[in-house]
Amino acid sequence: MTSSEDERLSGRGGSFHFQTTHWSVVLAAGKEDSPHRTEALEMLCRTCWYPLYAHIRQRGHKPEDAQDLTQEFLARLLEKNWLADLSPHKGRFRSFLLMALNRFLINEYDHRRAIKRGGGKASLSLDQEKAEGRFANEPFTNETPEQVFDRRWAWSVLDQALEQLRSETEVGARGRQFSVLQPYLSREAEPGEYAGVAKQLDLAVGAVGVAVHRLRQRYREVVREVIANTITDPDLVREELQHLFASLRQPLDR
Repeated sequence: MTSSEDERLSGRGGSFHFQTTHWSVVLAAGKEDSPHRTEALEMLCRTCWYPLYAHIRQRGHKPEDAQDLTQEFLARLLEKNWLADLSPHKGRFRSFLLMALNRFLINEYDHRRAIKRGGGKASLSLDQEKAEGRFANEPFTNETPEQVFDRRWAWSVLDQALEQLRSETEVGARGRQFSVLQPYLSREAEPGEYAGVAKQLDLAVGAVGVAVHRLRQRYREVVREVIANTITDPDLVREELQHLFASLRQPLDR
């Protein structure tokens, strides 16, 4: 790992911030000699585990089995060092994950035994109740499993970007402003609505509009940063952004 990559992995006091890393650091995290390997992989897993869990559920596995399979897949990703096979020429991290998961499920189909939690393997905290509630609320669709996975991945990217944006505002003591303005990241204000917001935040109405504009601008930047973390070629960021947002617009059959 280069010194510049190591600096991106460490913030104040040496705290770990995966959100600011790029693909080169993801690759470095797949190397056993990387000082931040475990943290980087765990952060990756926490970002992507719901799309993986939901994909397994969609393949017909029961909730408890899907949780076990998700845990086992992520544990193997960490322990077997599958990321060591990644290279900057293999494209998108989401594509790698889906390919690896499908291969894992095929291999496990005939000979998987009951998985004992906590059996000495790397374990991540997965909120099964929250995940299953989220999965149950997903509408029926005739899309391919790959298309559905891409949509779930897109939501995961947006969620990660939103959490990073929230963290930034909390550091700057602007947490209350963020909580009030957050709804306007995804919708336009109704006529006169900014007046009520201005009273809440003790700002001029015009200042509210400026604050919303800046928040949206920063949100777009963070989304691009998150996407850049999962692809190899910077020139593919725009294409990946367009692909993921197109996946959110796919028609669903209820």
